[in-house]
Amino acid sequence: MQFEVLIVGGGPAGLSAALILGRCHRKALLCDEGRQRNLSSHAIHGLVGREGRSPSDFLDEALEELSRYKSVEVRGTRVTDIVPANEAFKFVCADGTHGTASKVLLATGLVDELPEVAGLEPLYGVSVHHCLYCDGFEYAGKPAAAYGKGDKGAELAIMMRHWMSDVVACSDGTEVSAKAIRKLEEYKIPLRSEPIRSLEGADGELARIVFESGPELPRTGLFFSTGCHQASDLSESLGCARNEKGGVVIDPDTEESSVPGVYVAGDVSRDVLLVAVAIAEGAQAAVSINKAFLRRDGFCESNSMP
Repeated sequence: MQFEVLIVGGGPAGLSAALILGRCHRKALLCDEGRQRNLSSHAIHGLVGREGRSPSDFLDEALEELSRYKSVEVRGTRVTDIVPANEAFKFVCADGTHGTASKVLLATGLVDELPEVAGLEPLYGVSVHHCLYCDGFEYAGKPAAAYGKGDKGAELAIMMRHWMSDVVACSDGTEVSAKAIRKLEEYKIPLRSEPIRSLEGADGELARIVFESGPELPRTGLFFSTGCHQASDLSESLGCARNEKGGVVIDPDTEESSVPGVYVAGDVSRDVLLVAVAIAEGAQAAVSINKAFLRRDGFCESNSMP
């Protein structure tokens, strides 16, 4: 199987790129194993025209739109290996699909490292969140908590005070520095440093935080700062340069990585982690890829490119 572009990942960035490439009559293969970062969430926020839309509905609608473009093929599988081959790339998928592509777009996203707290998973995406920009607005006037080991919970709690007034920092049995404690006191944010036994609630809604000692803490929401990591090691195996945060380094004008022919879009670069930004980065990468093909085929010169 020969393609012009292999798109790895079918989240907002990959779907956006596939749409643009389809409209450019490019033969593209989009491979996705269905593990988008925001699937646990009930709603997408900060996306104009789609505010409050569920991630699953968004994905379904995007795939329906892509079905119009016969040059774009979508497969529900994981790309397991990509290696340079002359001026192209050979790839292999978990379902046995294999072939070559002239360009590769990595839109594989990130995986959040969830706090290891009993009772958290049924609440994640409904009342337990990783992104203030995505979900902070809904907690104005409500009691919320910030979770993070060491100073991370304190730093997150201070940031949360912009969105909500009733915030408690939770360090889950870990030590918080004197500097962070002074900052919490300055913003009148309580600190609960006891180990957390569990989160309790029903139907996805957090009701209280239960500690190993001390009183329970009634809360309706919790935001956490525990880090995240790349969902795929393909960028590493390809030799793409990374920054100190672990994000793939890209040319901001083209979305191309340090490996010629390998482009990156969405959370892989670990810049601004919003659906709206991922969509834009996917479109930008697709345009850059199409321009590279146009230059290759002599349709235009680089200095006259629209």
